Amino acid sequence: MKFVARYSGIVVLVLAVLALQAQARDLDQDEALRLRQDGVIQPLEQLMQPALARYPGATLLEAELEEEDDTYVYEIELLIDGVVRELEVSAHDGRILKDELED
Repeated sequence: MKFVARYSGIVVLVLAVLALQAQARDLDQDEALRLRQDGVIQPLEQLMQPALARYPGATLLEAELEEEDDTYVYEIELLIDGVVRELEVSAHDGRILKDELED
């Protein structure tokens, strides 16, 4: 029992560190502008086309550029008929990577 009590704190700490490393990093507007100018990412207006084609009449609530596992993605929230959907769109080519109801 002492073994479990002694090492459970260490296990929790390790899991917390791993969870923090897996989180996405938000990019600010200066970083986004530099990435656009360097041709690394596409303009948000262009990348929104597949999402708006999927959900005509949707209203854009929020868009954030993030770096996840060395990949740039836009996390986009759309309001569709009173329901909020969260999409992840590749900032490189506009592919919709995730599409789910907002929690």
